[in-house]
Amino acid sequence: MTDIRDLDRQAVRTSVDIVSALTGADLDRPTPCESWTVSELLAHMTVQHHGFAAAAHGEGGDLAKWAVQPLAADPVQAYAEAAETVIAAFAEPGALDRRFTLAEFEGASFPAPMAMSFHFIDYVVHGWDMARALDLPFELADDLAEPALKIALAVPDDERRRRPDAPFRPALSTDQESPLDRILTHLGRSPAW
Repeated sequence: MTDIRDLDRQAVRTSVDIVSALTGADLDRPTPCESWTVSELLAHMTVQHHGFAAAAHGEGGDLAKWAVQPLAADPVQAYAEAAETVIAAFAEPGALDRRFTLAEFEGASFPAPMAMSFHFIDYVVHGWDMARALDLPFELADDLAEPALKIALAVPDDERRRRPDAPFRPALSTDQESPLDRILTHLGRSPAW
């Protein structure tokens, strides 16, 4: 089995490559994330890296670590730095043996590999979200496809997805066969966006 940290690192660095194409003129563009602009999506993606890094250090129960901040003067650079922060936190010796408290999950605590899988699927999907918003191509690497699909399909499709603050919307029906399309539709996104 592939180390979840390797999968996550690849998904996160792909998102950094996508975000690197962003310009100030793109910040008000719509995204596949319901009612979020590129600016709001980027702020969310940036703070999630910080929140998960805090969780890796035993500080994930502090809601302040997850609070979305205004974009930095250079949001692309700030995003790249946040990405490297979480990658480094996950790579620390013993990180896989810890429990991560995630304030956004009502302070629940999870084994590190499970928490890291949440981060991983978020960056597969948000990488696609950002690519679509910027009219860029997105390809899910072959070595990420099956693990990401397995994780996505484990996300319950229940009433929680109807809440305004839900990370994913209710699943859409699909006859698509590609792992990426199946991931997207199960998590409430239309591959045609």
